[in-house]
Amino acid sequence: MMWPSIALLAFVTLQRLGELVLARRNTTALLAQGAREVAPEHYPVMVALHAGWILGLWLLAPGRPVEPFWFAVFIGLQVLRLWVLATRKGRWTTRIIILPGAPLVRSGPYRLLRHPNYAIVVGEIAVLPLAFGLPFYAIVFSLLNACILLIRVKAENAALKSAMILK
Repeated sequence: MMWPSIALLAFVTLQRLGELVLARRNTTALLAQGAREVAPEHYPVMVALHAGWILGLWLLAPGRPVEPFWFAVFIGLQVLRLWVLATRKGRWTTRIIILPGAPLVRSGPYRLLRHPNYAIVVGEIAVLPLAFGLPFYAIVFSLLNACILLIRVKAENAALKSAMILK
């Protein structure tokens, strides 16, 4: 049966496209409020990595069975993703956007982790391929994502510190 794998891939694809629309809207609104983007040079690489991850899954996963355990873990990650989006509201974006004078978000999952969204993405990049029985794919993209996140988290922490938001 192909439909479960195709349905899951379609869900993830539509979700990511919807998030890009939301991120663009929030970015535009934040910039209009005087925010500034930090370290934009790595953003195209990050987008290419995520696009390649999804496209590769579209090539490899259709028709593969969906492993129930990893599917359940993936659904749990989606609940956490919604928690992050609900907590950040209009301040959630896929870029590093600093709004001077705005307090650091410390509610919701941000009480527990400094970068919960990145932790969720780390999980998703590994778990979705595992749900399709593609462990090597999960490893390769997890390593590539780790490289991008090292750059991104360092840039984001420096930007927050320079904006005197982090203590």
